[in-house]
Amino acid sequence: MVRAIVGANWGDEGKGKITDMMAQESDVVIRFQGGANAGHTIVNNYGKFALHTLPSGVFSERTTNIIGNGVALNIPVLFNELNKVIEQGVPAPKLLISDRAQIVMPYHVLFDQYEEERLGKASFGSTKSGIAPFYSDKYAKIGFQVQELFDEEYLKEKISRVCTQKNVLLKYLYNKPEIDEEELFNTLMEYRKMVEPYVADVSLYLHNAIKEGKEILLEGQLGSLKDSDHGIYPMVTSSSTLAAYGAIGAGIPPYEIKKIVTVCKAYSSAVGAGAFVSEIFGEEADELRRRGGDGGEYGATTGRPRRMGWFDCVASKYGCRMQGATDVAFTVLDVLGYLDKIPVCVGYELDGKVITDFPTTRELEKCKPVLETLDGWKCDIRGIRSYDELPENCKKYIDFVESHIGYPITMVSNGPRREDIIYREPKI
Repeated sequence: MVRAIVGANWGDEGKGKITDMMAQESDVVIRFQGGANAGHTIVNNYGKFALHTLPSGVFSERTTNIIGNGVALNIPVLFNELNKVIEQGVPAPKLLISDRAQIVMPYHVLFDQYEEERLGKASFGSTKSGIAPFYSDKYAKIGFQVQELFDEEYLKEKISRVCTQKNVLLKYLYNKPEIDEEELFNTLMEYRKMVEPYVADVSLYLHNAIKEGKEILLEGQLGSLKDSDHGIYPMVTSSSTLAAYGAIGAGIPPYEIKKIVTVCKAYSSAVGAGAFVSEIFGEEADELRRRGGDGGEYGATTGRPRRMGWFDCVASKYGCRMQGATDVAFTVLDVLGYLDKIPVCVGYELDGKVITDFPTTRELEKCKPVLETLDGWKCDIRGIRSYDELPENCKKYIDFVESHIGYPITMVSNGPRREDIIYREPKI
């Protein structure tokens, strides 16, 4: 069976922990989109890890981990990450890389940095990992697929053709040094040596795995609100973050995806610019940020402090709908145990009217949160494994959120470790 794990919001929902947990019962885990511009934090018996490109199944010895064709593949970043995981005592994972995956080129990272500098105050808050220039080239059909590394004459010709275009921009738009074609070719030959033992026809591999009845897990990056089509455009990522894209980014039929676990935080957080209706500020935000996540709410890739907010039912309902959620995993609930009262955003005020459906970006930027306040439970819930043992107000909070988003909360995470999970019978 094929399952997908995706985010309902702005990313940072705790997908890494859920993937790590579900990978223990999966034969294959595949990253199907995005690049090294966001990370998944995982805490397990090997230690604490921030994965950026590696699938979160690398900690399971039974699992084959796949970089799908939809991934923005930064080859040195991937192998640096792989080496660090092994150095921390994790057995060398089984790894496959799609021969159709496209490569983040060194100049993509530079163009990302140069464009953010050029835009100044109008910048997108990019992680400067080269993701937007990479996807621009992919759809302009001047990107480089892994399979192209193995045809040297063709590669040299393509490098020359692409560099002609890139160097015009570097010279006249950014006033930066031009690309040396020979140096770039030599770099790509180094990349080839690194990936060669792992390259495979991933779509065929997955076709056979499905026929054999293997358990396959699709792992997404970021969340619904960062989707390039359905998110808070233009403050989005450059790929589709939706489970539906998992079929494309992995190379499987869409009807094979049977279960979509959509991850929501028990409060809200976001990295980067863009509309964020339930955002909070000052000491209230600082306190939640300090207590949040595992060791604070800071970007796993950038280290930037995350923007903080209360749980947003409007955004989360929309995010679950766009993902096609069959199950909701509700994470970091334990963080809220310090609060006497817990505000929840249940609607948006837009032009004097209250709405409960997520609007387009221009309207979203005019929205104000409509809050409803619930009683807190004022205790530590880590270590609890049964839903019935949770404090009454904690259960009321979960029930309240479930009723407002309209999708079944079947898992509740009450701590950073793999075993900090409570399975729940939904009420809707």
